Amino acid sequence: MAGGERRVPGGPERVALKKEIGLVSACAIIIGNIIGSGIFISPKGVLEHAGSVGLALIIWVLGGGVAALGSLCYAELGVTIPKSGGDYSYVTEIFGGLAGFLLLWSAVLIMYPTSLAVIALTFSNYVLQPVFPNCIPPYNASRILSMVCLRNYKELTPSNAFDFWMTPSVGHLALAFLQGSFAFSGWNFLNYVTEELVDPRRNLPRAIFISIPLVTFVYTFTNIAYFTAMSPQELLSSNAVAVTFGEKLLGYFSWVMPVSVALSTFGGINGYLFTSSRLCFSGAREGHLPSLLAMIHVKHCTPIPALLVCCLATLIIMLVGDTYTLINYVSFINYLCYGVTIIGLIVLRWKKPKIFRPIKVNLLIPITYLAFWAFLLIFSLYSEPIVCGVGLIIILTGVPVFFLGVYWRNKPKCVNRLIESMTCWGQKLCFVVYPQCGSAEEEASSAHSWQPVSGTAVRK
Repeated sequence: MAGGERRVPGGPERVALKKEIGLVSACAIIIGNIIGSGIFISPKGVLEHAGSVGLALIIWVLGGGVAALGSLCYAELGVTIPKSGGDYSYVTEIFGGLAGFLLLWSAVLIMYPTSLAVIALTFSNYVLQPVFPNCIPPYNASRILSMVCLRNYKELTPSNAFDFWMTPSVGHLALAFLQGSFAFSGWNFLNYVTEELVDPRRNLPRAIFISIPLVTFVYTFTNIAYFTAMSPQELLSSNAVAVTFGEKLLGYFSWVMPVSVALSTFGGINGYLFTSSRLCFSGAREGHLPSLLAMIHVKHCTPIPALLVCCLATLIIMLVGDTYTLINYVSFINYLCYGVTIIGLIVLRWKKPKIFRPIKVNLLIPITYLAFWAFLLIFSLYSEPIVCGVGLIIILTGVPVFFLGVYWRNKPKCVNRLIESMTCWGQKLCFVVYPQCGSAEEEASSAHSWQPVSGTAVRK
């Protein structure tokens, strides 16, 4: 994890996050977060809803194009508002505290825990698949292992690629895009660690421009490889697509595939935990989450409380629902948050037209993205009203939480004392303190936290 102790010449040692993420590391964060489990699990969902090989490949290419449009918009926002926290920081800055809190609430409760749960379940399925080659791995076995983790060319010819065994409706197309979009999720994660980037105004957009086209290329040709090795029926009936692919091509060495996928997903979990903990950290620093989550370990300089919260939420989500339902949940809410953030780009252009923008994209880019965004959300809601509706309800539950936890400042003294004692207990347990920022302005950013915390171990 990025972070370390910063020494001030002639002064005491400071505990703070360091700027040590260069261009190569930035590209690794984006690519490592995107290429995790999605490419090993989403092809089945995309093909199932698309109804043909050709349309499935088109959806994968378009998914990369949509991610590229969104990343261009995020590049402008990232260098215009150079704060860690990504979507949350931008929405809070543009639309105010309530909108930012709702985005944070949905991310902490659904987006990150669900993504981590799906990646962990993919890890367990691929590890267990060789043990249960002819059936789905037992439910309990896959959950327990997840918790421990945290040559058929004719199918690609034009005459056969669009041989539909099912005529997809507009709703099916929307769900196919949702399944594919899960594989591309993570393209905006570098924006969550902007403050730890070396020269973010140069390296943030460069990393995005390098990573997104590369991932789109890899995903498209990986799917072409799947379809050359197995028929659509074999892919749809497979419990682990990459394992079936390996059995077709590698024979005795097919064991390499589940091992490789397990390593990939394990690395993806690490990347998600890295960025999601920074989101909790940013939210707590702005006063939208308990102040304990804004603290870092005094030696390792990592946000230990935020990491523990992310892990706990993931363990709970992992026990609810099957993998593809979880993907629909997280993809719908992901796109909802992406769209609100990109609407914020247009609003910021109108509210602050003269603010310095090192990168300024053509307005047709966010407008095109938002047109696709509206299509996807409307028809996804129509096709899966229960799944999408539950996601919206969970987001809206953040409204009373915001007014009780953030907006209501003059709480009873007994509540203040309880929160203060719990915070101090958490500090002692995790051995954490507030990071010592270098400026009064940065230190003031946590002054309006949920509750004041006393004691020598926290910021004065």
